[in-house]
Amino acid sequence: MGRDTKLTMSRWEVAAAAGVVASFGMGLVAVCLSMPASDYSFLKLPRTLEDIQDLRDNLENYTTDYTIQVLVGYCTIYIFMQTFMIPGTIFMSLLAGSLFGVLQGVALVVFAATAGASSCYFLSYLIGKPLVFSLWPDKLSYFQEQVAKRREKLLNYMLFLRVTPTLPNTFINVASPIVDVPYHIFFMATFIGLIPATYVTVRAGIALGELRSMADLYDFQAIATLFLIGIVSVTPTLMSKNHTVENA
Repeated sequence: MGRDTKLTMSRWEVAAAAGVVASFGMGLVAVCLSMPASDYSFLKLPRTLEDIQDLRDNLENYTTDYTIQVLVGYCTIYIFMQTFMIPGTIFMSLLAGSLFGVLQGVALVVFAATAGASSCYFLSYLIGKPLVFSLWPDKLSYFQEQVAKRREKLLNYMLFLRVTPTLPNTFINVASPIVDVPYHIFFMATFIGLIPATYVTVRAGIALGELRSMADLYDFQAIATLFLIGIVSVTPTLMSKNHTVENA
């Protein structure tokens, strides 16, 4: 794989990225215009547990009276963050749990995360190659080798990556189209694979006041469970390899 590390973009690539940003901006403007006149100075991207608690306390009434607007605004922000690799979606997942409960929160986060990952996938397909080569050349080479070796059972491998913290989700989103992971495989692995970790995070959001730090979110038991699920998901690939060796 050649490594063109120059981070250059053509005019149409810049225009495409700007168009995506503008579409998200118009969505947020539409939500704001449909909300009642009030003081919204509390609105910000959460970066700490205190930020989430402040947002929850201020948004609880709006969630009841302006449910659609809150849902649309939440999804727009989450998808925007996923699309442009902005850190902090884990805090948004906690917020979903604290506002909507476990079932609705998990459904909301999985939808927004899958939509955001898909948006990042297609944006990367159009303009992402210079960025990925510049930021993660070695990791990209490794990922491409693994995808090539596991092409026949690629869904299982992608599920394993989504369930476990083997590779960052941000990297998977932006690198998958570059290493020729088909979108239907990417979509299914994302939609299904994000459910376990999302459940852990959203459930923690219900007991937000009991969290003292983000380290409390994923204890040893939670991480071990995620790895167990990941191993189960990749088992068919390993069994297929053993069967091939035995028949060789």
